[in-house]
Amino acid sequence: MCSKRVAVDARHHMLGRLASILAKELLNGQKVVVVRCKEICMWGGLVSQKMNLMRFLRKRMNTKPSHGLIQFPAPLTSSGVPFVG
Repeated sequence: MCSKRVAVDARHHMLGRLASILAKELLNGQKVVVVRCKEICMWGGLVSQKMNLMRFLRKRMNTKPSHGLIQFPAPLTSSGVPFVG
């Protein structure tokens, strides 16, 4: 583990990709400083991001619409007990 401070220039980087890289560095114990955050790139504008979210939330299952967007946190075994492995 390094305790050295790292400065990251966020200019022209995609928000999500930079966040995932920084999260890995922080989990490794690295001290990270992000500069020029105002110039970070985001895909699309606020309106298009909101439209994508609304389109995702409207998704439903074709055969049983009440089953839309429900994702269980752990897979179930054939006995109905959550698999812990």
